[in-house]
Amino acid sequence: MQKARINLSSANIEKINEICGSIRDIAEKTNTKIKGPIPLPTKKLKLTTRKSPCGDGKASFDRFEMRIHKRLVDLGVDERALRQIMRVPIPEGVQIAIEILE
Repeated sequence: MQKARINLSSANIEKINEICGSIRDIAEKTNTKIKGPIPLPTKKLKLTTRKSPCGDGKASFDRFEMRIHKRLVDLGVDERALRQIMRVPIPEGVQIAIEILE
């Protein structure tokens, strides 16, 4: 049986959950089997910088962190459902990849 695997990643978790909800709604309307959204481990990108630009004075640091959230959705291959999913408006900052698996 073929299935479509959808990978979603973004720094904004609300946008990912919104897209996952719309994918789930499409799957329910078209009676397509769906597994997910499966949360994958969150990647934390950390950056530590010195507050003082010249290097004199107190050694104080700023710590910045960006989190990349990922979700995985498996769908049974249904051409009508995939066409509707491709029409879903994707917000800025969200990466989506769709691949067909055997």
